[in-house]
Amino acid sequence: MSLALYRLGKFAATNWKWIIAAWLVAGALVITLSRAYGSELEDTFDVPGLDSQEAFNLLESSQSESAGLTARVVATPKADGVTFFESVDAQKELAEIVKELNKLENIVAVTDPAAALTQSPEMAIQSGSVSVKGKIALINIQYEVIENLSVEDLEILLDLREDFDSELLQVEMGGELVNQFEEPQTGTGEMLGILAAVIILLIAFGSVIAMGLPIGMAAFGLTIGISSMKLLDYLIDIPSWAPQMGSMVGLGVGIDYALFVVTRHREYLVKGMTVVESAGRSIATAGQAVVFAGGTVMVAILGMAFSGVPFMTAAGVATAVIVLIMVAASITLLPAFLGLAGHWINRLTIHRKGYEDKKEAGAGWERWGKHVSKYAWPYLIVTTAVLLLMAAPVLSLKLGFPDDGTSSEKVTQRRAYDLITEGFGPGINGPLIIAVDISKDASVVESIATAVEADEGISMVAPADVNTEAGVATIVAFPNTSPQDEETYETIKRLRAGFPAVLADSPAKAHVGGITASFADIGERINNRLLLFISAVILLSFVLLMFVFRSILVPIKAALLNLLSIGAAYGVLVAVFQWGWGLSLIGLDSTVPIVSFIPMFMFAILFGLSMDYEVFLLSRIREEYLISGDNEESVIKGISNTARVITSAALIMICVFFGFVLGDNAVIKMLGLGLATAILVDATIVRIILVPASMKLMGDANWWIPKWLDKLLPTIDIDGEEGLPDPEMESSLA
Repeated sequence: MSLALYRLGKFAATNWKWIIAAWLVAGALVITLSRAYGSELEDTFDVPGLDSQEAFNLLESSQSESAGLTARVVATPKADGVTFFESVDAQKELAEIVKELNKLENIVAVTDPAAALTQSPEMAIQSGSVSVKGKIALINIQYEVIENLSVEDLEILLDLREDFDSELLQVEMGGELVNQFEEPQTGTGEMLGILAAVIILLIAFGSVIAMGLPIGMAAFGLTIGISSMKLLDYLIDIPSWAPQMGSMVGLGVGIDYALFVVTRHREYLVKGMTVVESAGRSIATAGQAVVFAGGTVMVAILGMAFSGVPFMTAAGVATAVIVLIMVAASITLLPAFLGLAGHWINRLTIHRKGYEDKKEAGAGWERWGKHVSKYAWPYLIVTTAVLLLMAAPVLSLKLGFPDDGTSSEKVTQRRAYDLITEGFGPGINGPLIIAVDISKDASVVESIATAVEADEGISMVAPADVNTEAGVATIVAFPNTSPQDEETYETIKRLRAGFPAVLADSPAKAHVGGITASFADIGERINNRLLLFISAVILLSFVLLMFVFRSILVPIKAALLNLLSIGAAYGVLVAVFQWGWGLSLIGLDSTVPIVSFIPMFMFAILFGLSMDYEVFLLSRIREEYLISGDNEESVIKGISNTARVITSAALIMICVFFGFVLGDNAVIKMLGLGLATAILVDATIVRIILVPASMKLMGDANWWIPKWLDKLLPTIDIDGEEGLPDPEMESSLA
């Protein structure tokens, strides 16, 4: 493989004009096709086998109104003391709002609090459309099924909000339609991450040109990757938030991979190799590590298919595609850039000393390696204790989904949520939709409705909608607690557990559905499969590292350290998002449950990314050990040769991930903070303290493997130069 990559790197560096042109043409083609024919990304929470999915399927097959999306318009008089009960003007404006909403396309029904008010305040209160004090009016809009809707429906509705908001009334909007088609804000996090990467690379490389190559390659690859999402949506339903998540990972790995290759290229240039030869050998060595690491990231992320949740599998596919594009760019586009730059890569420097004289950093890391080696036991004990302390909050981990109450107060859905909670209680924001199959027995509807209403967690039950022709009855129940409250999930479980007794010997079937129930079911499925997923990933890491480094203890050590670093990241998430530590610093007003798919997604991404650093560090240590046979000395030299690059790469990753914490989406904030924390822990405590300390203490046993197993394993030279021709040297640098 190294010889093939060597030839590819030399070809790209020699024919850089054609390679760059090919990438430009491919990029233009993908962007053009995406804009002209790309499919709009939509969120779908269909998960076969869940009770909430059974409810949705039943409603959809019967063409029930409840199968579609809902939106909510909330109105309240701006002046203190004014209510809808007393103000004729407020009632007129409310009636006008209802009239305009009824003109919208793709709607099935619109509730009318204004009509209820004309009858009597009591009627308005009983209908659930006006609060008891008359201060807040609620209009429910029932849309058609999601397949008939688009982002245009949301845009039209939000435009009306601006028209409805007047000197008399404050009008806000929320509900499923807003959450479904609201496009996450992007740009700020990515730009801040790129800016931080520019500064870090400029300091690390000391050259403007050397800094620009990783940034240019990553930005170009990311543009193509994100643009391809709308085309990929024809094959698998890509969630609307997947491009932002893919950007987070793609930027990080793209810059990291380019950093490894450019660093090796500059080392070869210093030795006097020609630009083309240096580019070829860099791709054969560091580029091979990139292919291995990138492949590992993709396999780990695609492993989210273990979750049994289609939207997570689709998000994994989208992210894996972006990583694949970054790997391809690293071994083709990047060497073409190296050929274009030539020896100018070391010019336009910001340091007084040239690149060749910069040995102080390596000497400093060598001293650090000797220091850790000398005090290996204390460092091992203290750092392990620190990581376990950071991971301790995981014992309080609660999985769920954030509701609109966790959004920024700057957005209308949060203001709508607060008004609804104030006027009607928190449970109104997350209704439970009970779908009853009455095709063989319609007599059970009243019994089901009575049982639901009697549950301690239910505040109100709307009259049942019975469709005998379709054989389906729909009962809408409102919990006492908010959608993200754990008590709401307990209510759902009680209702389901009680249905068999209510139905007795009846052939009828009842299912609890709605967005709140759907999120609860998804969280439970992911939670049930998380251990299987983590076990599979750990086993994969063990096998891969055993192949590469011909060792038993090294893979075991890597697996344990990965668990420690990821556990610490989970602990930080619990402390911040559940316990509220420093919550206001990241732009949130209230605590948020850990989103159910975050732990699995984080583990998949971090496993792959930590493999980058593991392979990069251990390959150098292994290389030195094979030369000297001195375990302690090889660990020290490995640290001195790689720590500077690893810490630079980690800083870039941390800045990229943390940049996404500045966005408005709580889910993206959570993932960004978790990934940034894990990379910080992995690249500092783990990679430059725990790894050298543990490897010093294990001694030559690091590289022990049974002879019979060694013979069975295939040989993988992950970062060596075996089989490459003698290097082409030049007498002086141009």
